Amino acid sequence: MNTHVPEDTGAERLAKRVAAQGGWSRRDAELLIDNGVVRVDGTVALTPQMRVLPTQRVEVEKNARPEPVPPVTLVLHKPAGVDIDPAAPLAGARRSDTDRSGLRPLPRHLLDQHYVARLGTRDSGLVVFTQVHGIERKLVEDAGILEHELQVEVQGEVLPEALQGMRPARVSIGSQREGRTVLRFAIKGPQPGQVSAMCERAGLKVLGVRRIRLGRVPLAGMAPGEWRYLLPEERF
Repeated sequence: MNTHVPEDTGAERLAKRVAAQGGWSRRDAELLIDNGVVRVDGTVALTPQMRVLPTQRVEVEKNARPEPVPPVTLVLHKPAGVDIDPAAPLAGARRSDTDRSGLRPLPRHLLDQHYVARLGTRDSGLVVFTQVHGIERKLVEDAGILEHELQVEVQGEVLPEALQGMRPARVSIGSQREGRTVLRFAIKGPQPGQVSAMCERAGLKVLGVRRIRLGRVPLAGMAPGEWRYLLPEERF
């Protein structure tokens, strides 16, 4: 929706119109817009500063309340070879069909997101962005004891004897095909590159590392480049 309406048309800020039209304070009008419950000519408007013409129809959903948008946590399947920009955490990503939150995506959900439990550029899998202080604190303060489950693809066939020296990780052979082996690692608080280094010390050439679980939260079928909201009942 075009927000650049010339000043001399009698246009005014959407928040001002909503406030005057519904008897709200300017702050309450901005909260209503932030929540995605304001429409201009039938289209949801999400920016309080957009300018609207006197002839445009502005409506607020029935029974809407001017409440702050609750903070959210986002789970993303980071593709291999991609660096995440914390200022644009979902750039190029699409919402996963596995998302069961029922939430309406809002611009406010992308503001002040903290990128926690990061992955290296070459690695793929589950990463987390959160606006929730308690979740950020847990993922930072408990980083050393939080278990990560990883799928590590290595070149060639791997014999069980090659896995003996990989403590403190628990390692098993997941699958072997076409000259490649997928290992499953469960390890608490791994440092960046630690798992790859463990494999290399065992004489294994790492082809890819993917995190499929962080604590009790799984990647759960999301394809690379897909994201979803963390559900209220999910705990790391």
